[in-house]
Amino acid sequence: MTERLSARAALALVTDDFTELPAPDRRSGPDGPLAWRGYDAQRARAAERTGERESVVCGTGTVEGTRAVLVSFEFGFLGGSLGERTGDRLEAAYEHARAHRLPVVPLVATGGSRMQEGMLALTQLQRVARQSALTRQAGLAQIAVLRDPTTGGGWATLGAGADVVLALPGAQVGFAGSRVRPPDADPAAYTAEAQVAAGSADAVVEPGRLRAELGRWLRLLTRPCDAPAPVPAALGARELPASGWDAVQRARDPRRPRARAYLDAYFTERVEISGDRCGGRDPEGMLCGFGEHEGRTIAYAAQTGTATRPAGYRTAARLIRLADRLRVPVLTLVDTPGAANDAEAERQGAGPAIAEVFAAVASARTPLTTLLIGEGGSGGALALAAPGNTWATPDSYFSVIAPELAAAILKRPQEEVAATADQLRITPRELGELGVIRTGDQLLPGTGDRHS
Repeated sequence: MTERLSARAALALVTDDFTELPAPDRRSGPDGPLAWRGYDAQRARAAERTGERESVVCGTGTVEGTRAVLVSFEFGFLGGSLGERTGDRLEAAYEHARAHRLPVVPLVATGGSRMQEGMLALTQLQRVARQSALTRQAGLAQIAVLRDPTTGGGWATLGAGADVVLALPGAQVGFAGSRVRPPDADPAAYTAEAQVAAGSADAVVEPGRLRAELGRWLRLLTRPCDAPAPVPAALGARELPASGWDAVQRARDPRRPRARAYLDAYFTERVEISGDRCGGRDPEGMLCGFGEHEGRTIAYAAQTGTATRPAGYRTAARLIRLADRLRVPVLTLVDTPGAANDAEAERQGAGPAIAEVFAAVASARTPLTTLLIGEGGSGGALALAAPGNTWATPDSYFSVIAPELAAAILKRPQEEVAATADQLRITPRELGELGVIRTGDQLLPGTGDRHS
């Protein structure tokens, strides 16, 4: 279990110039809105013990050069619980963020809603959710840092509701706190590491690295741009394939450059989002995140050459929707023999997951650029392709279906697979002639002189 930091100690991990915002002066009757006997005394003891007047400290600070609104929970104040005054402070902090166009960073450590205020405490979650939604609509980033513990409504709003979720190692993270979960529950499931593995959080970050990592995220997510991403240079073959089957063999060559090579060559630095927020990850099939290219932030969703799992598609859709809200251009790299089609993929919702990506691409207002870098297998590849702004490398192909499967559907013998590939017109040159991909004098195979 990670060390339980005070609100001020958590702030000191990420900034040296924190300025606290004025706290709204809301008062209720003796012992709170429910007249809970002894509640005033409990609050007084908590204030004396922690030096804070409420369970949350709100203000502004600079994190590695980026100004942000910081919201830090004090777990020592009644378990970091949310009451009416907590809601007042959180609402004021979010309003300040929108008024000054600042990202929001909740440093969460809470046990949930405050029982001494009953349902009035629970309804603060609705206030928080609304403030988060308004901030999202305003195009401002929200990056949560999960401390120990992050449970209950605080996890289900400020934590899981953020655009990016970072966590300190060993932190207890889960909707059910330790005193209310089933007695036979596996405690390992309620950890930061487990939430990352389940796709509900993006990364576990050591305290000593938190400032730099958070600063990198804030810098990349606060640079909107309306210009499309430049097309990456082709890294593999320079000559166009002689036939459809030649194109297929080149794309399937294990020596061909894959997504990581393209991302490494394109970005000077990058950070990855992880997980679909529905319990799944596809780290072997889809890479998503934000990076810096020539001083600009570009979002990316890149297939890795394997069959893409449903969680990979949902993560890509999440990435595209987030980039669209933040006005960050998107680069997609298409490279898959097709969507995973095993029984487990069907149970995980392969069709709806692919539909999510088609919808995210179709509705995006931010510009999208696509480079086909290998196999373009059917709808599982097309889902990531930008209509009207898709390019292709010389060692790639795009097909309505794999040539082998096309031959099988057409009841052709195995020896006709190569001829079928030629008939499908799947080479980069043929795709350009069909208008499926972009071509022109400015696009020379294997060169870096590519601009959309």
